[in-house]
Amino acid sequence: MEGLFSFLRSRPVFWTSVAGTTVGVACFVKDMMQGGKFTKPTRADGKVIIVTGSNTGIGKETVRELAKRGATVYMACRDMKKCEEAREEIVLETKNKYVYCRECDLASLESIRQFAEAFKAEQKRLDILINNAGVMRCPRSLTKEGFELQLGVNHMGHFLLTNLLLDELKKSAPSRIVVLSSMAHTRGEINVGDLNSEKSYDEGKAYNQSKLANILFTRELARRLEGTGVTVNALHPGVVDTELFRHMGFFNSFFASLIFKPLSWPFLKSPKNGAQTTLYAALDEDLATVSGKYFSDCNIKDVAPQAKDDALAKWLWAVSEKWTRLTK
Repeated sequence: MEGLFSFLRSRPVFWTSVAGTTVGVACFVKDMMQGGKFTKPTRADGKVIIVTGSNTGIGKETVRELAKRGATVYMACRDMKKCEEAREEIVLETKNKYVYCRECDLASLESIRQFAEAFKAEQKRLDILINNAGVMRCPRSLTKEGFELQLGVNHMGHFLLTNLLLDELKKSAPSRIVVLSSMAHTRGEINVGDLNSEKSYDEGKAYNQSKLANILFTRELARRLEGTGVTVNALHPGVVDTELFRHMGFFNSFFASLIFKPLSWPFLKSPKNGAQTTLYAALDEDLATVSGKYFSDCNIKDVAPQAKDDALAKWLWAVSEKWTRLTK
């Protein structure tokens, strides 16, 4: 036995062995953390789909997979240069030329309205709307209309976009709306007295509030859409290695790049795996009549108690209507 392990007495060999074992364990953990996968070969031929914020990360991988499955996909993005680069890559890979870039800045109600009108002029149907775009833990800033950015982009912008496209979704029924929320909603509170964070601002609390707003919106919209053939569900994509962390200074620091990022790498999903629950909610035939639910890792999950507050959901809906000027 002593002879068998004698090679470990050599320090270079020992540390090489330790490094190899560490990498192997990290890769094993990484694989285990990738979560559920949508493995059904469901096609999307003939379906018209919109994916917001789809030039990078989860959105881009969602578009890539939908294009592979034959869908006509509209990439609704703020940065048209990045959008065109992503579209070209996806078209070349999938050989699906029916992938389009259209400008839609969710921090501008005017841009959202222009996108919706242009889309309705081009297409007579909409089968799936995927509200994917989002910002996370950014320094306090405002949308064009003066909304706190996280609330404005993550909730208000998608609230307006969805409502402007509801007639197309109803005409195309059975159709679906998919809302990307987050497990962060469990830590969220709707600050009724300071919804726009004007009295005080905490970037984490504002993000959690916006993700809770996504769930409340989903549940209230599902109630309003009963009997229309349009379903709406929310989901947590997982902790995914995307540009969503770009506003968090710590993650862009030298310390983070040297120590934290390598240590956190095994626990982060890849964007491709982060898109799996989105694809599940958008395409799985078993969810044809399922609405108002919340999913994670391609399975239904319960939401936090505050996300079940129907009175709060109705209040938020009324405020959102007023702020987005959906109703006069």
